[in-house]
Amino acid sequence: MGEVALSNGKGNGQKYSLNGYRKSCWYEEEIEDNLRWCFALNSILHTGTSQYQDIALLDTKPFGKALVIDGKLQSAETDEFIYHECLVHPPLLHHPNPKNVFIMGGGEGSTARELLRHNTIDKVIMCDIDEEVVDFCKSYLVANSEAFHDPRLKVIINDARAELESREERYDVIVGDLADPIDGGPCYKLYTKSFYEFTVKPRLKEGGIFVTQAGPAGIFSHTEVFSSIYNTLRQVFKYIVPYTAHIPSYADIWGWVMASDSPTDLSVEELDHRMRQRIKGENRYLDGKTFSSASTLSKVVRRSLDNETHVYREEAARFIHGHGKQA
Repeated sequence: MGEVALSNGKGNGQKYSLNGYRKSCWYEEEIEDNLRWCFALNSILHTGTSQYQDIALLDTKPFGKALVIDGKLQSAETDEFIYHECLVHPPLLHHPNPKNVFIMGGGEGSTARELLRHNTIDKVIMCDIDEEVVDFCKSYLVANSEAFHDPRLKVIINDARAELESREERYDVIVGDLADPIDGGPCYKLYTKSFYEFTVKPRLKEGGIFVTQAGPAGIFSHTEVFSSIYNTLRQVFKYIVPYTAHIPSYADIWGWVMASDSPTDLSVEELDHRMRQRIKGENRYLDGKTFSSASTLSKVVRRSLDNETHVYREEAARFIHGHGKQA
C-alpha cells in the first residue's frame, strides 16, 4: 500500500497513510516484501475513496502529477506517454483500417486521447466501472480534457464484462487498460481465459485485435502475471505478440500483449508509414524501430514465456504484490 512519510533523510521517517495525512515529503510504495520504491513530493493534491478503490493525486518532484489507486502508481505526468503509446498504437497500426474501439477501463482518459489521434477512428467506447475515478480524472488531469470532449468518445460507467456481453456491436480493436490484477482488486477476473474466450473474442470483428496491459515484465518480475497473461491469451488466439518498455515511474519494465486470429506482422517501414498517414502529431516514444525492439524480449523472458503453463482462471489467479480495497 502506498504511504507518505516525513523523513530526516536517514530512512527512519514516520509514515502515514495517504488518506490520513496531507503535508508530506515522500511517497513510498511496496513493490515486494523486501523492496520499496519512494520519491519526493511537493504536495498531495487530492485523496478520496470510491466504492471500489482508494484514489490519490500526488504532485511529485521527479514525475510531476501522479495518479495512485489502491496504493499502486497508475500513471505519472512525465512518462505516461510511454505506457499509453505502447498500449494504443501497436494494435491500431497493425489493423488495416480501425474504425471503432472499446476500452476496458481507461478512466483517466489517456488511452482515449491516444486512440483519438488516429484519423481512421469514428467511435471510441470507454467503459470504466468506477465513476468517481472518471470524474476525478476529468477534474484534475487537464491534459486529457480535449479527449473527454471529443464527440467520437462515449463514456460508460459499468463493469466491462457486463457491458461487452450486453452489446451486439463488434469492434475492430478492444483495449484492456485495466488496473493490475491484485488480491481484492476489482479487475483480476478480466484477465481470465474464460473472459478472453467467451466475452472479448466474440466482440471482435473479423481481423480484430485485442491488446491488454500485462503488468511488470522485468527480468525478475515478469513471472508475477505477465507470463501467465501471455500463456492464457495463446490458448484463445492464433497470433500473440508480447512486448515491453521501461517506465521510469514504475521502477520496472512493463508488459503488454497483443492478440488476434489474423497475422500481426508489419515491417518497421510499414509501421512508420502508417504512423505518418494516420496519427495526428508525432509520437514521443513509439516508432517502427522502437516497436521492433520492444517486441524482441530478453533470453530469460522468452524462455519463461515459452515454458509457462499457468492459465489464468478465477480459481487459479495470480496477483502482483499488493492488496485491493476489497481484500
